[in-house]
Amino acid sequence: MKLGFGRTFALALGASTILTQAAFAGQQATPQVAQYESKPSSVRIMVMAGMTGAEGGFSVEWMKKIDFDANGGWPAAGDLRIHRGEFTGVPVWVTEGTSGDYTIPATKWQALELGELFDESGVVATSTEELEANTQYVVRVSARAAGANTASAPSGNLVVTTTPPTRNCTFTQGYWKNHEENWPVASLTLGSVVYTKAQLLAILNQPAQGNGLLILAHQLIAAKLNIAYGADPTAAAAAIAAADAQIGALVIPPVGAGFLAPNTVNATANTLDDYNNGLIGPGHCATVPAHVTTWGSLKSTYRR
Repeated sequence: MKLGFGRTFALALGASTILTQAAFAGQQATPQVAQYESKPSSVRIMVMAGMTGAEGGFSVEWMKKIDFDANGGWPAAGDLRIHRGEFTGVPVWVTEGTSGDYTIPATKWQALELGELFDESGVVATSTEELEANTQYVVRVSARAAGANTASAPSGNLVVTTTPPTRNCTFTQGYWKNHEENWPVASLTLGSVVYTKAQLLAILNQPAQGNGLLILAHQLIAAKLNIAYGADPTAAAAAIAAADAQIGALVIPPVGAGFLAPNTVNATANTLDDYNNGLIGPGHCATVPAHVTTWGSLKSTYRR
């Protein structure tokens, strides 16, 4: 589910959370946070800095709500049920916001996507894995120390929910990375280069670290594997063709040293990510792959 970008961040948060926060002497003002998009494997949230800003970046903590409730609140620091990310740099994958990076000036905001941190830049996190489908998580944020100010108090708890999967549809890159036994092919062509299964797995396990070629390749591999399993390719066909054309003869790391700027691939990669997550196309699968029914007629296009 997405909120229109024409709405202000205050509206996304709700009338009751419009900025009323005053800066405390010696301490950063607490940021505000709201969810505005859900997928089966991730949630996208907005973080808005308070009146002191968050120019040292911000911290995000998240954990499953079922664990949060069982514990009666947040466990002690260091508990393995808590995942934590330190957002201090410049994102290249999810770039929406009025700040431009994670060092947010006063009353500006920046988006991030929990469950999509593997390919993101500017963040160090204890977990970059995808979130579980149809699951509630509790999230809170705080501004990191900056200048003479100590870190802020944490925000109120935000409950976010991933969307439920459906059947006979598509899987995300995280599924294919962790279920090689279900791969329907032993090779794929990305651009004009043929990669073996071992090479494709190496690519899927390589963080993007600012390389748009990897961001695009991760989503393209997942889309082609989904189609190989029989998922309807219609919604992704144009994006797949565009991705292959843009990759061309570039050899993707760690197999090669090809590079693309992230801002040149994000539109196509986002379309493929929407397809793999089931926001467009036939929908997202849970744990049962789509039955192979159409791959024979498609292999000349998607497996060369």
